[in-house]
This record gives sequence, C-alpha cells and structure tokens, in this order.
Amino acid sequence: MTVATGPGEGTLSAPGFAEEALPWLDAVYRFALRLTGGDTAEAEDLAQETFLRAHRHWHTYRRGTGARAWLFTITRNTFLRRLERLARRPEVTQTDVGFDIGDVSPTDIFDKDVALPDREFFDSFIDEEVIRAVEALPTEFREVVVLSDVEGLSYAEIVEVTGLPLGTVKSRLFRGRRQLQRALYEYAVEMGYVRGGTS
Repeated sequence: MTVATGPGEGTLSAPGFAEEALPWLDAVYRFALRLTGGDTAEAEDLAQETFLRAHRHWHTYRRGTGARAWLFTITRNTFLRRLERLARRPEVTQTDVGFDIGDVSPTDIFDKDVALPDREFFDSFIDEEVIRAVEALPTEFREVVVLSDVEGLSYAEIVEVTGLPLGTVKSRLFRGRRQLQRALYEYAVEMGYVRGGTS
C-alpha cells in the first residue's frame, strides 16, 4: 500500500518521517486490517489517514522514541473516532445487512501458557482460520491481541497505544486469548481434527 498526500498536505518530506515512520507502513496496515474486521478498503483508508495525521503532527513526535507505538496510537484513535461517527448515524436493521445478527458470534486467541492435549495441532493452524477467529473477536479484545500477539508490542507499549491501565490490558489480552483458543478448538473438533471432551 502507498501513502498519498491530500490537497495542501505537500509531500511526505518532514525531517525523519521517511526513516522512522514509513518503515511501519505494513504494520499499521495489518493493525488497521484487524481493527476493521478484515475490511481491506476500510483498512487502507484507515492506514492512509493514520499516515496523513502522523505527517501533519510529526513535529509533536520525539524522534527515536518509538514511532511504531505512536503510529498505532494514531491508528486506534482514528478508528475509534470513526466508530463514534457511525454510532451517531441511524441504526442499521437486520434487513438492511441481509443476515441474522444473532448468527455472528464472538471468538478468541491462544494463551501461550495453557497446556492443551493437542497443542501441536494449534501451532500448525492455517493462517486464514486464525485470522478469521481474530477478526471475530470483540473490538476491545481484538486490538490488544493484535498488538501483543501479531505486532509483538510489550505491555508498556500497549498501554501507551491504548491509554488503558496495565491491569485492563492484561485482562483483555487474557480474555481475548481464551476466546480465540476456544473458537479454534471448537473448529478443530467440528472438523474432526481432534476429539472433543472425554468419551
């Protein structure tokens, strides 16, 4: 994905921007993709807006202090502002979306500390199934799971990006991983890859 500047934005030539911010373009897009539930068009728009905002406010960034976390913060805040704007619009009914909202169930991600009988199977799960399960997570769990387990941010960096207390970050990460673990385990049982429960 490329970043284009809008009218009056000029070029992405702020001192240090290309060196510190642009290397994180793919990571920002991946984060945006997970936040938007896999909607590529929305993710591209969100990533583009993130970099336009970052360029516009580059003078507020302290060089060398972690552009990735700073960019993720902008991405998240931009995403949340979009959700707020959507929430103020008229409610969309079930007939408008063409499917039963009740059929959409939340799911979750791996807890590295949990020992399961078929752990080897989970380690080899196809990426697409994991992505689908991550995208099905409620937003508050999905963002911390993606920041931690996909992007590799530390607790401190996640706190910085989300503005949440450390305890909340840990709790959401734990719950999100549990939900994802259950979702993938249920999928494995359903597909006959592992046996569920005890006979």
